[in-house]
Amino acid sequence: MNALLEISGLTKRFGGLTALSDVSFGASEGAITGLIGPNGAGKTTCFNLITGTLPATSGTIRFRGQDIGGLSPHKVVEHGLARTFQAATTFPAATVRENILRGALLRHPLGLGAMVFGGAAARDAERKARQTVDEVMEALDLTEHAHREAGTLAYGHQKRLGVAIGLATRPGLLLLDEPAAGLNPDEVDRFATMLKEIRTRFGLSVLIVEHHMRLIMRICDHIVVLDHGEKIAEGAPEAVRDDPKVIEAYLGADHAK
Repeated sequence: MNALLEISGLTKRFGGLTALSDVSFGASEGAITGLIGPNGAGKTTCFNLITGTLPATSGTIRFRGQDIGGLSPHKVVEHGLARTFQAATTFPAATVRENILRGALLRHPLGLGAMVFGGAAARDAERKARQTVDEVMEALDLTEHAHREAGTLAYGHQKRLGVAIGLATRPGLLLLDEPAAGLNPDEVDRFATMLKEIRTRFGLSVLIVEHHMRLIMRICDHIVVLDHGEKIAEGAPEAVRDDPKVIEAYLGADHAK
């Protein structure tokens, strides 16, 4: 598979603290790539660098061959890379449809002229955005909740809504930040099935940070492991699972012997 995202020598320092040190890896077209590691490993920092929330100290981030390092989060989305919105960043008083439309309009912007003057371009952009919302709601089984306020949804459905908003931007790569956190085992299983289905349906590539190892091992094609800001392992799920460095990072040196 072709590399969609290429990370090379990525480093982030906060004063005297190195949160990420010379990390390199790739995410392939059409694949689900897992980014895992113990607490404090640097996973969230890595996500923040990729999505433009934080500037890197050094290193390069290339997406579809273009250097996106240093771009604003909005520009990163325009390039086709989106990070999921957590429940806390939805508009709780807005409906499910309205929240997802927010993501869709990033992909099909009306533009200032269209908003002021209307016309065929505005109608076409709005039609495409609403069509995207319908497709995304159906794929994530949210259609029956379309007119409910986001804040009234059960926790599992709020998690789906976060994925839906990101998916509505129709990204080439969707970054999922702990989407299974707080879900019960049945909800985790449903999420795994749903993620595989939307990958096929939307031709999606995924980079996922997740602590739920059963989910990671079930859905990922490739896994990258961080520990204390450094990459310690990379490969297929089975190889990573049995890697002594990974076992030591999670369970301690005694278990890796």
